[in-house]
Formats: sequence, structure tokens, C-alpha cells
Amino acid sequence: MQIRKTYQRVNPELLYDEIRDFTLKLGTVIDKAKLETYSLPGDTSTFISRGTLTFKIQSESGKGKEECLRVHIVGSAKSETKVMFDIDEGLFSREKINTLQNDLNFIFGAYEVKRR
Repeated sequence: MQIRKTYQRVNPELLYDEIRDFTLKLGTVIDKAKLETYSLPGDTSTFISRGTLTFKIQSESGKGKEECLRVHIVGSAKSETKVMFDIDEGLFSREKINTLQNDLNFIFGAYEVKRR
């Protein structure tokens, strides 16, 4: 399953941190976490951030932890920040997906760009 969201005037680093914390609260562990910031060519006062988070959760078969969620964030606090969730629904339940979305909507819902 894939979920895509676009936010206006949201700091990508803040979004990255909140997604990390909300997802850890749901019983996952961080597999990989990477956040990079780039300046725009010709405008060193504007920055674009790129973040990737991967999370693992204990598999139901008991064979260790497996990747259940991968999150990609790209954007700028001055314009749009886009986030994409790649979710393994077999490992990350619908209930956890709903909880994560509700937490994000509570904090960032007013900034979400609603596409028609």
C-alpha cells in the first residue's frame, strides 16, 4: 500500500521527526534513517531536505524483524513538502496505519494540500 501527502509551509525536518516518533510508538524499530539538506543553485538561503526512514517490526512467523514501512520526505519549509509511505500491510496492520494517519492529521492536517 502506498500513501502520498503534500504539505504547505511545513518544515521537512519537523515532519521527519514526527513521523519517526509516531511510528516508533506503534511498536516498530528504526532500520535506517537518513536526512540530507541541500541548498538551491543560485539561492543559498533556500534549502530542500530529503529524508528516508525505514522501519522494521517483529514478523508474525517469529523469524525476526522485517521491513514494514518505508517513508520518503522531500521538500522545503518555504514551499511544499511531500511525503510517501510504502507500507507492507501484512506486517503493519490497518489499525496502525489509521493511528499513524490520525496522529499526522492532528498535527499537520491544517497544512495538508487537498488534491482534487
